[in-house]
Amino acid sequence: MSRLLANTLLLLAALFWGSAFVAQATAMAHLGPLTFTGVRFLIAAAAVLPFALAEGRRNPGNPLTAGMGLRFTGLGLVFFAAITLQQVGLLTTTVTNAGFLTGIYVVLTPLLALVVFREKPHAVAWPASLVTLGGIWLLSGGDLKALGTGDMLMIVCAVFWALHVGLIGGLAATSGRPLALSCWQFAVVGTAALAPGLLLEPVTFAALWAAAPELFYTSLISGGLAFTLQAIGQRWTRAADAAILLSSEALFAALFGALLLGERLDAAGLAGCLLIFLAIIAVQLVPMISWNRWRLRPNRV
Repeated sequence: MSRLLANTLLLLAALFWGSAFVAQATAMAHLGPLTFTGVRFLIAAAAVLPFALAEGRRNPGNPLTAGMGLRFTGLGLVFFAAITLQQVGLLTTTVTNAGFLTGIYVVLTPLLALVVFREKPHAVAWPASLVTLGGIWLLSGGDLKALGTGDMLMIVCAVFWALHVGLIGGLAATSGRPLALSCWQFAVVGTAALAPGLLLEPVTFAALWAAAPELFYTSLISGGLAFTLQAIGQRWTRAADAAILLSSEALFAALFGALLLGERLDAAGLAGCLLIFLAIIAVQLVPMISWNRWRLRPNRV
């Protein structure tokens, strides 16, 4: 595969992820956030299940154990917290704000790794954190009190996404069953969300049918398809290219928010989004650049 085609696949993945914020927001005209999240991820789990079963048949010497199931469930609960906070936050914030504020998980991940996993982050994490705070301040119009409940939920949501990123890599590697892990965590999220959703939120067949396009898009397109495109594209392109292209998810969220929902930002908000985006790019690219320079440096004798 050519690098151009691979980069195109990665850009499509970012586009699907960014546009999913619009679908998540519009779906709540018909369904409550818990019901929508539950149905969405049960569909995603059902879609991934055949591939997870095939993965098990290819690896008969690596069956799922009770210990794996317990760890997968814990990861699914972290995922549930992140996606539920995001979905509820979309009730009271814009798609544009949601895209950029959720994206700060990229900056928070190395900081959370230091606190939780005792992993020392790259030095760029500290200035990037300050730049992110500056971006949030501008996004609020220069007054953090102006951040609404939905914006605050998105920031807390980013903490859980960072924790999820810190946990999922190790679990996928140690279990050797990444597809089973995906299916399991989707099922946990779907069950954990739908059970209270059916009790607390009004649900009718007509509402489910009205939200069917959003459910289809967020479960199959921005979920299964987008992650598959990412996996394929990153095999054939440079990591630096992938980082930039995938980080454009926040920009696509803003674009689709403007095109489909008529959302607009003032000059300060645009500057805040730019700062957050630059911080996200820096955290992904600077460590790669530093490593490549060290690796290519000639040995001294």
